[in-house]
Amino acid sequence: MSAATNAKARNAQSKKIRQFITPEGVDLQLRIASSGLRLGALIVDLILIAAALFAFSLFMLWIGAAGSGDVAFTVWMLGFFMLRTFWFIGFELGSRAATPGKRLMGIRVVARDGGRLTADAVVARNLIRELELFLPLMMIGNGASEDMVSGWTVLAGVIWSLTLSLFLLFNRDRMRMGDLIAGTWVVMAQRAKLDSDIAATQDAQAILFSDAELSVYGIFELQELERVLRGRDARAMREVADTIRAKIGRPVAEEDDVFLLSYYRQLKARLERGLLFGKRREDKYASE
Repeated sequence: MSAATNAKARNAQSKKIRQFITPEGVDLQLRIASSGLRLGALIVDLILIAAALFAFSLFMLWIGAAGSGDVAFTVWMLGFFMLRTFWFIGFELGSRAATPGKRLMGIRVVARDGGRLTADAVVARNLIRELELFLPLMMIGNGASEDMVSGWTVLAGVIWSLTLSLFLLFNRDRMRMGDLIAGTWVVMAQRAKLDSDIAATQDAQAILFSDAELSVYGIFELQELERVLRGRDARAMREVADTIRAKIGRPVAEEDDVFLLSYYRQLKARLERGLLFGKRREDKYASE
């Protein structure tokens, strides 16, 4: 492969990197998820939703709700709307900020301003999906039995809705219309796995911290951080990660366990280096 080809490939790869600059001048880099990964995640989620709908239909048959066609159809459509709406919203409001499809593809949702992903943003980005995806599907289904005039109207509506659906192919950040309105990105997720020696594992990509960011905590906080990491409670990790981010001025740009594990490793190494030179900081209140 020629040098020009390698340079072109590196340049194309770098276009997917987006930067966050913290108040301390630290550059955090996020890799934008490709449209292919997002499509794969959507397909996985739709398959799971279809399986849940199939189970729901069997349940309706079992309780005899399918006896009346109109009632059964109304209940089924209501169930379909509730499921597809709260599937995406519910999972993205969780600690992983990702649906099962996104987790399988290794991607997640983050706020573009670096803050914590809010409920308003999650609801907004997912309600727009009704216009982007499900409205065109319903138009196609309803238009199959309509006359020519109604068919042209349906076609115009489908083209308009598909324009929203394909919006992410025509912007460099691969944002859906929902992402643009909600202020979100879909990025590659970093994952971490803990073993008996959490400081020794090297399977996650390191998040680098400056000496100033590490200097705000001492041995006591390191021990508390280790306890939280071993407990693996998502809520506790979120609270601790948000506290540390606020203390050192970092935006939310990666998953909480990845952030905490990287901070733990580097804080532990820093304190151990200090002990070699006779410096021992008991907690955050002690001076160095």
